[in-house]
Amino acid sequence: MRLTAAVLDAPNARELALFYLRLLPGWGVWRDEDGPDWVHIRPPGGGTGLAFQTEPDYRAPVWPSEPDRPRMMVHLDIEVDDLERETARAVAAGARLAGYQPQDDVRVLLDPAGHPFCLYTESQ
Repeated sequence: MRLTAAVLDAPNARELALFYLRLLPGWGVWRDEDGPDWVHIRPPGGGTGLAFQTEPDYRAPVWPSEPDRPRMMVHLDIEVDDLERETARAVAAGARLAGYQPQDDVRVLLDPAGHPFCLYTESQ
């Protein structure tokens, strides 16, 4: 048994995959898994990737969570060397900075479909 990907639902799988391809340098589409409703991307050299599935009834989660609103089920943690530079690059690629930031060495952003993800630096 081998985990090959985490799958994120979105209103448009292809658009969300293109965002993550801009965000994650060197990543590419895995094999021929690039269709209108399903795209699978992986890091250079292989390994666990991300897949995106079109879900017509998708509703973006709310961060931080609120009663009776769609809740985040999972989020991605992405380690970076320079938090400010990579936050700016993520925003330029199409992310939005979340209004609530719980830590100084972490930036919570929202991808174009509204999935929260975190950029962080390893403490020295």
